[in-house]
Amino acid sequence: MNIKEYLKNNFIYLDGGMGTLLQKEGLLPGEMPERWNITHPEVITKIHRDYFDAGSNVVNTNTFGANILKFAPYELEEIVKAAIENAKKAKEESASSQPKWIALDIGPSGRMLAPYGDFQFEDAVKTFAETVKLGVKYGADLVVIETMNDSYETKAALLAVKENCDLPVFVSNAYGEDGKLMTGASPSAMVAMLEGMGADAIGINCSLGPRALMKVCEEYLSKASVPVILKPNAGLPKAVDGETIYDVLPDEFSEDVASLMEKGVRIAGGCCGTTPEYISALVNKASTLTPKEIEKKNITCVSSYTHTVEFNDVPILIGERINPTGKKRFKEALKNNDIDYILNEGISQQEKGVHILDVNVGLPEIDEATMLKKAVFELQAIINLPLQIDTSDADAMEKALRIYNGKAMINSVNGKKESMDAVFPLVKKYGGLVVALTLDENGIPATAEGRFKIAEKILSEASKYGIDKKDIIFDPLTLTVSAEPEAAKETLEAVNMIKNKLGVHTSLGVSNVSFGLPHRDAINSTFFSLAMNNGLSAAIMNPYSAEMMKAYYSYCALSGLDENFSDYISFAETLTEVTTTSTTVKKTEELQGSSLQKAITKGLKEQAALITKEMLTETPPLSIVQEEIIPALNIVGIGFENKTVYLPQLLMSAEAAKSAFEVIKENMSSDNASNKCNIVIATVKGDIHDIGKNIVKLLLENYGFKVTDLGKDVPPEEIVKTSKELCAPIVGLSALMTTTVPAMEETIKLLRKECPHCKVVVGGAVLTQEYADSIGADKYAKDAMETVRYAEEIDKKGI
Repeated sequence: MNIKEYLKNNFIYLDGGMGTLLQKEGLLPGEMPERWNITHPEVITKIHRDYFDAGSNVVNTNTFGANILKFAPYELEEIVKAAIENAKKAKEESASSQPKWIALDIGPSGRMLAPYGDFQFEDAVKTFAETVKLGVKYGADLVVIETMNDSYETKAALLAVKENCDLPVFVSNAYGEDGKLMTGASPSAMVAMLEGMGADAIGINCSLGPRALMKVCEEYLSKASVPVILKPNAGLPKAVDGETIYDVLPDEFSEDVASLMEKGVRIAGGCCGTTPEYISALVNKASTLTPKEIEKKNITCVSSYTHTVEFNDVPILIGERINPTGKKRFKEALKNNDIDYILNEGISQQEKGVHILDVNVGLPEIDEATMLKKAVFELQAIINLPLQIDTSDADAMEKALRIYNGKAMINSVNGKKESMDAVFPLVKKYGGLVVALTLDENGIPATAEGRFKIAEKILSEASKYGIDKKDIIFDPLTLTVSAEPEAAKETLEAVNMIKNKLGVHTSLGVSNVSFGLPHRDAINSTFFSLAMNNGLSAAIMNPYSAEMMKAYYSYCALSGLDENFSDYISFAETLTEVTTTSTTVKKTEELQGSSLQKAITKGLKEQAALITKEMLTETPPLSIVQEEIIPALNIVGIGFENKTVYLPQLLMSAEAAKSAFEVIKENMSSDNASNKCNIVIATVKGDIHDIGKNIVKLLLENYGFKVTDLGKDVPPEEIVKTSKELCAPIVGLSALMTTTVPAMEETIKLLRKECPHCKVVVGGAVLTQEYADSIGADKYAKDAMETVRYAEEIDKKGI
């Protein structure tokens, strides 16, 4: 039976944990679990069979970490082949009668993708693709992408599956206690991106127990139009007598998961700490439940790597300034490859309050496809707003969509067959909200009725590609009133007709209306107000125009779209003159901070280096470090701790600070160098995941610590040897997987024996304070900034 057909009317039960069961069977600290497919096939087969017998419909192959980064190609093939054979054997031997399928399991690569790490997006796609192709070759029924904590890596994995097979694909992500992915994505943002790319089911796994994941799960259920997955841990882990145990037992686990199945979860199972006993309890507990119908949510939205922007009653502002049309300085920036100019334009518009940034780099003198891809990549590195990819070049559009982290707005398609044939396949493959211009081979109709008919034609053609009308936003086209006096009237009527008769959203490039007229802002802002009153959903506009912003905030306030007039009042405060007294001016300057601090907090690497070079002509190096760089890092660090800044912004600020430090090092004598203590860091034996460790290293170095990074999969003896040689007062240990925590405990025991003076700080997705205490660590750091704060504390004490 086809699993997607079965899913329409039935619950699907997944399996539970693998790593903790292998530890009980004798998996050694640091040993690769995937190799057990070959060396201990009978153990793997029995675990799979026990899950089938407990009621699982789907078991995941023991291939969570099976990729070409970890294994040579020949060994990877043997592992995947053996893993699928073991699962097939278990399926044949199982005594239970429920429908059964075998899923190729794909976990994270363990590498951080650029721009925050050194792993390129296309290399990530290729890495996952190799495993996918082997899964198809040896007969997997579906692919499960799981435990991803980065939206960008999730996209790479899903692209690899979609481009290399036609198997069903389920995708689940690992959320933290704050309800976000490690790199900042909200559940809504993941729903938008993954649904847009065509995942068959999406959801949550790992990290926490079912009760702790309830809010995340409920957000999925409120936004998703595809089946939702829930595969939580058995609560939180702790070590008892060298064994990892969890604090949520089968009865409580099954009750909590079943309650969410009652609310709409369609696919359920367990992750770390769960066993066949947990799955059996869940199947029994949910046996009387009837699957809730999966409803289409009809949400029109775009997303960035952190959040969604939904198109509802409140009009959306799209900043128009990243566009060379009529902008001499911008054209020069494009010709000179001056990416910082583009980044500053994006930052300025974000500060003005736009919700989305339009990105148009079309210029005959440059390679548009290369520049658009670069602009999108660099903008997303430092700005968390969704982007509108604005180009008529299909090649440029695809290159930008491919590397876009989220669900983009796409500008544009039109009613010409050539345009629809080129753009709709890209929308279907990569997802997106496409702007549809109401013109066709006959040009732009003079009347609203003519534009309405083109909109109908576009919707009809889009449906042939499987593109829903919620993913199309119509631009009825703003024409110049100085040339056509009736043009504005027809455009406004078209906005009204398309919005109300077709039930879709609309967008306009507002500024075109006043071309050729004096005091253009007066015409633009009035037209903007009229358009909003006719149901306009979004406007591409100039956020630097006070008249346009006044019109926007006033309209929202008067239309009951601004609760307690809070947005209007905040905006009105920005219009207050700041030059009335010197005190006011000084206060404003203090709030803005120095240009170096701003460059660092905004993540502008090249600018930070240039400003530092200029400052060194008048300011001592250590003063720049102590008065500019460290305060800037603290601003971002405090924001990260308070959950107002997310990991990508923290990392880009650290990189900008690093650029400034490199300039300072060239001008600083060894006598003036930092005298902070040595710190040794490593990912423990058997664990190849070093994202967290690399983040910690970057931040510690920026705060002046001397860091020795031993890398990943490091034996305890090497960590101890290096710590003794350097007399390091602090050792930092990282582990992602439950199967490698015993290696962390072993390392701590050896450090206690050989380096009793040394403080040990530990971190990683599987750790908790209680777990860290139980394995003898001095400090559990839940994130990189907590490690920095602890290191500063130890350094001050001179331990």
